[in-house]
Amino acid sequence: MLKIDERHRWYPIYTKPRFEKKVAENLLKQGIEVYLPSQKILKQWSDRKKWVDEPLFKSYVFIHINYLQYDQVVRTPGVVRFIYFSGKIASVPDMEMNFLQTYLSGDFTVETTGQFIKSGDKVKIVSGKFKGYEAEMVSYQNEKRLILRIDALGQSILLNIPVADVISK
Repeated sequence: MLKIDERHRWYPIYTKPRFEKKVAENLLKQGIEVYLPSQKILKQWSDRKKWVDEPLFKSYVFIHINYLQYDQVVRTPGVVRFIYFSGKIASVPDMEMNFLQTYLSGDFTVETTGQFIKSGDKVKIVSGKFKGYEAEMVSYQNEKRLILRIDALGQSILLNIPVADVISK
C-alpha cells in the first residue's frame, strides 16, 4: 500500500501582483499557517513621506501545509500557483524558514575581527541565533556580510552578523 506523506512543509506560492497581504489574510482565515516576510520602506508622495510595510519578495507568500490542503490554497482568491522547480512543487526546508523568520525579527550589530575570511569563502555560523547555518562571505569592508542562499526561491538574503559568530569552513 502506498504511504502518503502527510507532513506539513513550507511552500512558496505565487500571487497576483500586490495581492500578497490579501492572500495572507484569506489563508489565515482558512486556518492555514502563513508567513509574509516584509520590510519597512519610506515612501515619498508629492505631499508627504510615510513608512510602509512592503513584502520582501514581490508576489510570494509562504504557507505551511500538507498535501491535503493544496487544492484549498489554489482556490484562494489572489493565488496564482505553487512554485515549481524541476517539475516538482518547491518546498523550503524548515531550517531556512526559521532562519528567515529569525533574521527578519531582529536587529543585528556588526563587529570586526582579525580573522581572515575572503569573498567567496564558505563559512559556518558557530554561535548566536543562527548557530549551525552555512553561508557565503560576500564582502569585507569594516563589516562582515554573509549571504544565505534560499535555493527553493532563487533568492538570496544578505545579512550582517557579529564576526565572532563565524568561522571558515
